Amino acid sequence: MALSQLDSVEIPFKITVPDSELDLLQKKLELARLPDTLSEAGWDYGVPLSEVKRLLARWKQGYDWRQHEAALNAELPQFTRMIPVEGFGDVNMHYVHKKSAVETAIPLLGGVRTGPGSFIEVRKILPLLTAESNDSGHPSFHVVAVSLPGFGFSSAPTRKGFGLDRYAEVFNKLMLTLGYDQYVTQGGDWGYMITRRMAVRYGGLHVKAWHTNFPRNLESAAPPSFWSHPLISLTNVVTPLTEKEKAGLERWKWFTEKGRGYGAEQSTQPQTLGYSLADSPVGLLAWIYEKLVNWTDSYPWQDDEVLTWVSIYWFSLAGPTASFRIYYECAGRKTEATSIPMGYSYFPKEIFSVPKRWLWQPNLVFESEHDEGGHFAAHEKPELLVGDLRKMFGKGGPAFAAVPGRVGYAGN
Repeated sequence: MALSQLDSVEIPFKITVPDSELDLLQKKLELARLPDTLSEAGWDYGVPLSEVKRLLARWKQGYDWRQHEAALNAELPQFTRMIPVEGFGDVNMHYVHKKSAVETAIPLLGGVRTGPGSFIEVRKILPLLTAESNDSGHPSFHVVAVSLPGFGFSSAPTRKGFGLDRYAEVFNKLMLTLGYDQYVTQGGDWGYMITRRMAVRYGGLHVKAWHTNFPRNLESAAPPSFWSHPLISLTNVVTPLTEKEKAGLERWKWFTEKGRGYGAEQSTQPQTLGYSLADSPVGLLAWIYEKLVNWTDSYPWQDDEVLTWVSIYWFSLAGPTASFRIYYECAGRKTEATSIPMGYSYFPKEIFSVPKRWLWQPNLVFESEHDEGGHFAAHEKPELLVGDLRKMFGKGGPAFAAVPGRVGYAGN
């Protein structure tokens, strides 16, 4: 191993928000001043006032954080560990780590997500991924799901410049300290960017294959040029778009025109935005809830479900502002080619959706297209996402036995 397992100590972790923080939250909720609205505005201008009023009322009276805190602690085996990062000292990483009963389970750095998600997105897929099956069934995984530095209950960088290379470094070192010298990854959103960078930096030696539900080799929704991808370009000229492909491009058009203002602010002036959202729980609620609704495929969000997601940001170790800075630090990143096996899962309500042929890469060994689901696939459609991972890494799959000696089946 490149990093000794003895270099740091794994400390069991339970979420325990101080009573003083709960009291402060209630005071702020009581003092909340809501804005006016326009008649018949709907969602055109952002989250409707009626939605925020309903959620605020529930947050003030009825929602029980201690109940949901206890459920998270019961369902998710959590730990913290100090990981040294070049130029930034030690980062106290918070993560979920659950081993399968299958000795040869596949080590998976999975559910790598950023705002407005968090480690909570592994909740539904964790029992599916670690489930044991017989020789003819599905593979099993040892799962590690992280809180990114600055998110959840991980500490935040205190200096400028913590970009993709540093995220890739800290995740790889974490996997090594856990005894997983070789492993596979799965991620979406910024998790796609980070795991892709990991595939570039550590592919072959440590990362043996990677999968994403946020496939995007392109920075725009324009088809590849003849000079960069001549065969794809020519194929695109003679191949008409399907109705599903047209709908996907319309989805991307909507996002670029109506849905990505948050990214412009977070990637240019995150600190300015941070003062508001670190001080106003209602502002933070609206900021996150907008994405939960707009980026999903008509997912039936329950009020307590939303409030738990938002509460993780409100009670996070470094505060919500720290989670915005990844946009600033990683602005201007360039897509890089990877060489290890990779897989794509396509969900129709993902915010970046272009024809599959535009995304072809020579090392793309697995693709799966679904008729439902959106940006938060692990939460919206856990069975579909896990099913794709089982197909990709299971027997007969294109990445079977990607990790030598770790095939995922009992008795193998």
